[in-house]
Amino acid sequence: MPVFERRTLVPHDRSTVFSWFSRPGALVRLTPPFAGSVRREPEGLDVGSVARLGVGAPGSLGLGLESAAGLAKTVLPFRLPQWFAPEAPWTSLHTALEPGRMFRDEMSSGPLKSWVHTHSFEDAAPGEADTAGGRPGCVVVDHIEYELPAGAVLRRKGAAWSRAGRWTEERLEDELARQFNFRAAQLAGDLDFHAGLHAAPDADGPLTIAVSGASGLIGSQLCALLTGGGHRVIRLVRTGSRGAATSSGDTVSWDPAAGRLDAEALRDVDAVVNLSGETIGGRLTEAHRDEMLQSRLSATGLLARTLAELAEDGRQRSLINASAIGFYGAEAGAGQDGEGLRETDQPGEDFLAELCRQWEQATAPAARAGVRTAMIRTGLVLTPAGGILQQVLPLFLLGVGGPLGTGKDRNPWQSWISIEDIVGLFAHAALDGRVHGPVNGVAPYPVESRDFAATLGTVLRRPSAVPLPAAAPTAVLGSEGNRLLVEADQKARADRALDSGYVFRHPQLDAALQHVLGR
Repeated sequence: MPVFERRTLVPHDRSTVFSWFSRPGALVRLTPPFAGSVRREPEGLDVGSVARLGVGAPGSLGLGLESAAGLAKTVLPFRLPQWFAPEAPWTSLHTALEPGRMFRDEMSSGPLKSWVHTHSFEDAAPGEADTAGGRPGCVVVDHIEYELPAGAVLRRKGAAWSRAGRWTEERLEDELARQFNFRAAQLAGDLDFHAGLHAAPDADGPLTIAVSGASGLIGSQLCALLTGGGHRVIRLVRTGSRGAATSSGDTVSWDPAAGRLDAEALRDVDAVVNLSGETIGGRLTEAHRDEMLQSRLSATGLLARTLAELAEDGRQRSLINASAIGFYGAEAGAGQDGEGLRETDQPGEDFLAELCRQWEQATAPAARAGVRTAMIRTGLVLTPAGGILQQVLPLFLLGVGGPLGTGKDRNPWQSWISIEDIVGLFAHAALDGRVHGPVNGVAPYPVESRDFAATLGTVLRRPSAVPLPAAAPTAVLGSEGNRLLVEADQKARADRALDSGYVFRHPQLDAALQHVLGR
């Protein structure tokens, strides 16, 4: 039976590392966005707990299929079912556990004939220990025994068939190497993030944090990052949606449109992260514009008023609200001084700028009541699971990708941020009392459109020189959507995020793309 083994040195002690694996969210954080998705997390590591995943095809084929399916869900004028995804279902069962030392999961159903994954945790030897900060290191050993559907048969059929079987095994192990490179970076990054917060002078132990939009692109990863650090997360679930029930446990039912939210359900909350809002995408019809605006104002206003009401008990709480760099307007460029857009700059005058201005203003009741309030003005979030990267990946993988929004004497600025850093910045804002007011959710080094396309092309090993014709995005988004979203020219600065103590995992574009694409 073929065996794949990977040893990963982590600069944290064994107890800390094992505890992270045992908490909710670990599987979500470890699943690469280029390889599949988590459909159901296991309930801890206990023997008998079950995990369900969707596993994509390996390499560029899987990446292309996943991004094309995601793009279809975004742009089609009708909703595709949630199960629509080019992924193979995978169910695994936890079959062994030695707390602090190991756990094992086995595939009970899925695309392979068999799969047994043993996770072992060892104290690093003196020669390999990372003693930074006086902490010994831990070696995580992933030992996988697997069998392809016809692997044993191929090995018995003769030399030619055996070579074909081994070639297939090598391709699978190449894919596993990509995934475990991602997992190693995620594990170290998350543990470093939490260790940095715990070392802060005003660290006050685990917090209770409510999150709206918890099932979304950012929200699902944010909840997993927070619970991985030992914090309690309460998910705000819209009345009538899947998972909505009574205001009990770690789920609270609410109805922003009707103004219904039980204030007492948030009495013990230290912070609320509000990610609610109709997606910004598709044609900007009057109906869509109104839905985008009202969904944000109703959710933000309700949360701000509720926290203002609770503030009478004297407990310090925080509201961390989503916003966007669309605040500055689609033609803001590098700002009046040419040095980049700062949070003190005035809003623009187009539709998205006005939407962001009203969105942020809706937090005012909480701020007036003494609630620490921060607004994260998000830039272009990079992940193949959604957003601009998902939309352009199919073209780049086919070899016909190129810069967006360019033309004669035009090369707009694109302020981007990796999915890991926008999630980290929201968590940082919720957990660190130094963060307040508007904060640009962008990486420190924005790039121009041609440089973005060239870097993406290099990472994917594809051509990237031919600009995307404006007719293509216009056909999907309409002329206004194309102007406000695709052709937007915004060079935002990350100074305030850096000054607050946030440490970016991916300050440079090439490293961010390599991580989220597994390259």
